[in-house]
Amino acid sequence: MTSAPAPHARPQEPQIAITYADAGVDTDAGDRAVELMKAAVARTHGPQVLGGVGGFAGLFDVSALKAYDRPLLASSTDGVGTKVAIAQALDKHDTIGFDLVGMVVDDIVVCGAAPLVMTDYIACGHVVPERIADIVRGIAAACEVAGVALVGGETAEHPGLLAPDEYDVAGAAVGVVEAADLLGPAKVREGDVVLAIGSSGLHSNGYSLVRKVIEVAGWALDRDVPELGRTLGEELLEPTRVYSADLLAVARDASAQVHAYSHITGGGLAANLARVLPVGLAATVDRASWTIPPVFELVRGLGSVPWASLEATLNLGVGMVAVTGPDGADAAVRLLAARGLPAWVLGVVGFDDGARGADIVRGSKGVHGGAVRMTGKYRTQ
Repeated sequence: MTSAPAPHARPQEPQIAITYADAGVDTDAGDRAVELMKAAVARTHGPQVLGGVGGFAGLFDVSALKAYDRPLLASSTDGVGTKVAIAQALDKHDTIGFDLVGMVVDDIVVCGAAPLVMTDYIACGHVVPERIADIVRGIAAACEVAGVALVGGETAEHPGLLAPDEYDVAGAAVGVVEAADLLGPAKVREGDVVLAIGSSGLHSNGYSLVRKVIEVAGWALDRDVPELGRTLGEELLEPTRVYSADLLAVARDASAQVHAYSHITGGGLAANLARVLPVGLAATVDRASWTIPPVFELVRGLGSVPWASLEATLNLGVGMVAVTGPDGADAAVRLLAARGLPAWVLGVVGFDDGARGADIVRGSKGVHGGAVRMTGKYRTQ
């Protein structure tokens, strides 16, 4: 005679009750962080923003879009990458927000769109209210510069996934452009002029390469670097320049004849410029038209980084590119200079002869576009 199967054993009751806080999540700290950042976020809100901080969703009145003939929404999302490791190592968190906002809204302005709203997301190992507030205050300050409303965000505590002092940031924005004012390949013509707009340094791309070079060289972030005029860490944490408001103003001035913009991020100048050129056209860019800022030459020399790798990774001092009509280049340079943005002629747009070579980039990041031919040699200080 067989015995009946034993009933399933019930899970043993824990001897000590485990709370969310015991698991490493402090909701009270999150609430304190929100209180510390509320004023900075509110400064980005105009009358179009409904409600305040803390709602489930941000609300933005888009009644003004009724005046558009054909409004096109433009969206972008990005992060800061491993530059956050520099901020964490230096325990300075109030500028990384400029890097985040710049990476997002300056992608939107490439098509001529004005950013309307932005949201952010911060994942961290442990919420330190003051640190989170510093990050968001930086994001809010950059949003003010860009003229975009910070309408929402999220701070998520990930104990066990991230170390207590680690965090990562990401963001997304939505903008609008009148269809007739859309910038890009469709407006670029043979004879157009390619203008460079100076960067504020490394911006937020290529930091995996930069950090590897520094690690191998054994340099400390507090090392004074005479050619930089400050410490290595201060140079590496230099905030990304936020261009959107200035470039929108220039694009709206008919004298500048702006046909396209390109945001020089991962992939470098040639690869990103090729994305905004139409098939059949090629831009010729003169490397000798500007002097490489010292930080780029430092990275190259310290790590014996080949020029080709440096060029395909870092912005080398060019943060944005404008493509203008031949009669608008001088006006564009003047308008940019008046807004504190150094600009100069990089080259011209002509027909693509189909040539191939190490100095020619054709198509990038899935875009079947035009070509960029890099000529000459870089000048260094």
